[in-house]
Amino acid sequence: MAILEKINSPQDVKSLNIDEMNDLSQDIRDAILKRVNTIGGHLGPDLGIVEATIALHYVFNSPEDKFVFDVSHQVYPHKMITGRKEGFTDPEEYSNISGYFNPEESEHDPFVIGHTSTSISLATGLAKARDLKGEKYNIVALIGDGSLSGGEAFEGFNNASVLDSNFIAIINDNEMSIAENQGGLYKNLEELRKTNGKCENNFFKTFGFEYYYVEEGNNIEALIEAFKKVKDTNHPTVIHIHTLKGKGFQPAVDNKEIYHWQLPGFLDPEKNNNSVETYDSITTDYILKKREKDNTVIAISPATPGAYGFTKEFRNKLGKNYTDVGIAEEHAVAYASGLAKNGAKPILAVLSSFIQRTYDQLSQDLALNNSPATLLIYWGAISPADSTHLCVFDIPLISNIPNIVYLAPTTKEEYLKMLDWSVEQNKYPVAIRVPAGELISTGIEDTTDYSILNKFEVSEQGEKVAILGLGNFFHLAKEVKQELKAKLNINSTLINPKFITGIDKELLENLKKNHNLVITLEDGVINGGFGEKISRFYGNSTMKVLNFGAKKEFTDRIPIEQLYERYHLTKDLIVKDIEKNL
Repeated sequence: MAILEKINSPQDVKSLNIDEMNDLSQDIRDAILKRVNTIGGHLGPDLGIVEATIALHYVFNSPEDKFVFDVSHQVYPHKMITGRKEGFTDPEEYSNISGYFNPEESEHDPFVIGHTSTSISLATGLAKARDLKGEKYNIVALIGDGSLSGGEAFEGFNNASVLDSNFIAIINDNEMSIAENQGGLYKNLEELRKTNGKCENNFFKTFGFEYYYVEEGNNIEALIEAFKKVKDTNHPTVIHIHTLKGKGFQPAVDNKEIYHWQLPGFLDPEKNNNSVETYDSITTDYILKKREKDNTVIAISPATPGAYGFTKEFRNKLGKNYTDVGIAEEHAVAYASGLAKNGAKPILAVLSSFIQRTYDQLSQDLALNNSPATLLIYWGAISPADSTHLCVFDIPLISNIPNIVYLAPTTKEEYLKMLDWSVEQNKYPVAIRVPAGELISTGIEDTTDYSILNKFEVSEQGEKVAILGLGNFFHLAKEVKQELKAKLNINSTLINPKFITGIDKELLENLKKNHNLVITLEDGVINGGFGEKISRFYGNSTMKVLNFGAKKEFTDRIPIEQLYERYHLTKDLIVKDIEKNL
């Protein structure tokens, strides 16, 4: 760490010679490995971009020159150079520095960035504002080859190319998305690599960009030379650099998909690899068995297969019955709609945080056309995630679109029954909020007929207080029921709603007979969510309703226990609130 210790700002990099910069590269890689092994995080992308980041800060003058890193998967070296190295060298400081671009941390980060394919658009806006104000400095957008598959990247390039002013896009081509790159664009990138950037067919030149290619994308001298060529350019320019994802850590080079991101402890040879049944594993088992009987079943992933257990083995077994559409959730939803409309049985898996990008496709391409596709929404829950990856907004987003049926299972048995019903029915688009956390199994077959929409299940009949525990929070609802009995001697009614998109009016009406209070628990934001549907139903009656869930806010790496306290999502706090309102 001898060189890294001396680096407190980009100015310190400018005083280094090439040998010292190469030593700094090793220091940065060592710090990345130790931090990720301790708290988890992105590994392969950060290891691969070290030399390019050092060269950028050597040639350009951040923060006057502005850098925009796409996704922020590649931002660790940049953070270390821009005064935040303690967040990577001091274990006590690890959690104080986020894994993503963050203007609250540094003036060297113009935006909060955590989703993909946005850097070109954001940087185009910066450049246009600079031009309108008559200012002069460099705008540099860095985007990975995987992110090029996102539609916003195409839109950004299309508009950046006509700026007629300084705009520099660096294409970090490491031949990978999270998994393998997918789509016709990558044939051109391969051709450009093979011809050292000289082939006639050139995606970037088609837009009108001046184009440079750097084969040795991990060679600091070659990168400095290329960046100096384009510094202060007066027109849009692309530098295409060929890097090695995972460089400096051989396991990450050999298995780029697995080491894109790692949990803590990956350097430990005794790392726990016990295989236990999970919602991921029962999903892939279901899809494989279904595919054996029905060739129209097809699984779809928008470039994040590892997030829900779509392993390479699983993908190979499915063969042509699996599509990775690239980082293109909007296309994924429309593609699923087209498949369903023509008689196939698509199952699209997507993370809650990423389904946000698809609102128009959910509404127009899927729901308006009533295409019977199945969407599996993963990770939907209140969590200690950073502000860019919150998964609490999917319920309001999806459940308020007509025609879509959004389901919330509470156990393995319910989930598999819902999944099979969705795949086999042909009347509705169906989304299923895959339970978060450890798999829960009752061993009791679910006999619910899900074609009877919006029929809630009364799990335990009681009186005075009714508790509706949606999805992940049904088990919290059970705890609240037990606590109510113990503390207030109230035998409450326990309800498993199962349906997010509608209400069981008959059941809710019947509760008026012998209940004074209804409470709703949902593992997501309250505003526009499930609980408000219940409140609205009782709005003109004497029934009191308490809605429990997350506030409408962006949280950033707040421990889950603190969030549960803030939102009164513990059995003790819920019972206290119930007692106050009775």
